[in-house]
Amino acid sequence: MTRRAAILGTGSALPKRRVSNQELADQVDTSDEWIVERTGIRFRYIAGEGETTVSLATGAARAALDAAGLAPRDVDLIVLATATPDQTFPSSATKVQAALDIPDCVAFDVAAVCSGFLYALSVAESMIRAGSAETALVIGSETFSRILDWEDRATCVLFGDGAGAIVLGAEEGERGVLATRLHADGRHNDLLYVDGGPSTTGTVGKLRMKGREVFRHAVVNLAAVMNEALHAAGLSAGDVDWVVPHQANARILDATARKLGLPPEKVVITVDQHANTSAASVPLALDTAVRDGRVKPGDVLVLEAMGGGFTWGASVLRF
Repeated sequence: MTRRAAILGTGSALPKRRVSNQELADQVDTSDEWIVERTGIRFRYIAGEGETTVSLATGAARAALDAAGLAPRDVDLIVLATATPDQTFPSSATKVQAALDIPDCVAFDVAAVCSGFLYALSVAESMIRAGSAETALVIGSETFSRILDWEDRATCVLFGDGAGAIVLGAEEGERGVLATRLHADGRHNDLLYVDGGPSTTGTVGKLRMKGREVFRHAVVNLAAVMNEALHAAGLSAGDVDWVVPHQANARILDATARKLGLPPEKVVITVDQHANTSAASVPLALDTAVRDGRVKPGDVLVLEAMGGGFTWGASVLRF
């Protein structure tokens, strides 16, 4: 039998404060109509005092462990994807480990922005398949509100805060990750980036994006990498029960589904409620679809994302 990394449980966590487009319009030169027409976003959650990337990640991890019926001490690997860590170092993953009272496990962060969860999933899945881990927490958690320029209406309306997590466990059988394909092209740095960092400005910086160019690359790259991952898994688009995409923009989701030849009803969409939560968006959308009953055991899922760098990737799994 083939040793695979199967999803045993999912979880998510959101800040307390839910912000509507109208509330943003009271502070920024924008409108609900403008935001919805261009992005599909209606709400987002914004972290408040005491809510951080680590606190949200810990909440999502606890929910995923509860869903899996496991205790924190069953975990021997934590991989946390984030572009907004609590500290430059140590890693946010080790802070989650401490919060969960896990005395010893492998714990580290992965930085691939919106594709971070897929990169983290690939690392954890590879370690489980190789036998160097048995049970892993894979987390995407972000507080992007703290790196936004709230005077830039083109970007500040797009993002929100949140966390999503899955528990991966070693199994022998049909369930689990079937194939993953990842890519990066650093030549596109200036299309989506943060204009600061410890080694350059000594500041956190603010997010900058050229939206039209990012949109064009996203549609082409995401459709291509999904086909690539499906081919590697020996499957076709017709075998897919659900696409769980990075929740960046409703128009990107629609265009990517059309390019792949998938009906829109097979695409999990939460961007209207959560906005773009970067590395958290895929696991947050997955947890939403699992808990509302859409995703069922045995379903074939395609997870996909693209983010700054550019980085992009797709993973095919049987739930």
